[in-house]
Amino acid sequence: MRTVPGWGVFTSAAAPVLLIGGWTLAARLQPGHFDQVSDTISALAADDARHRWVMTAALVGVGAAHVGTALALRPATPASRWLLATGGVATALVAANPLPAGGGPAPEHALAAGVAFVALAAWPTISWRRRTPGVDIPVAFRPVVALAAGGVLLATLGWFFAELLRDGDQIGLTERAAAGSQSLWPLAAVLLARRAERMPAV
Repeated sequence: MRTVPGWGVFTSAAAPVLLIGGWTLAARLQPGHFDQVSDTISALAADDARHRWVMTAALVGVGAAHVGTALALRPATPASRWLLATGGVATALVAANPLPAGGGPAPEHALAAGVAFVALAAWPTISWRRRTPGVDIPVAFRPVVALAAGGVLLATLGWFFAELLRDGDQIGLTERAAAGSQSLWPLAAVLLARRAERMPAV
């Protein structure tokens, strides 16, 4: 089984730190009260947002971190690593296509966000590997765990999409739950893979 380089820990840890730290700091910099339960992450990087560079830079960093983690996750299947990298590139494109000032349609932004959310939620479902004698598959890439992780991420994403479609008052909360969990699973996968490298095969 191929190993995960040490820098993969850095890239996988950078994604949740940048994402959660970015939306927390950017929200605090907004004038008045920014409601993170009802307002989206994208609103913090919109053309008319105060200090929009904070969330914009965070999204670019998150995207780059996911691409780096995809390169590092050698024990995962190639298709899942491509999907994770696609999610990273799409995240950076979200930052490159901000919401317009005053609202209005933003098809490029919506497309990039949709691709990012789906790719980052779905990649674990195709990351699992069959166990072979003498080769210890990291826990994160065993079928039950990988499919369960993907199922949780997709369910959380479905919750967000449902809230978005009905224009609910918890869009911000559900988006943060989806995006936050999507940023944390690559870190967990990297740590579990590196742990497996230090243990003898059974």
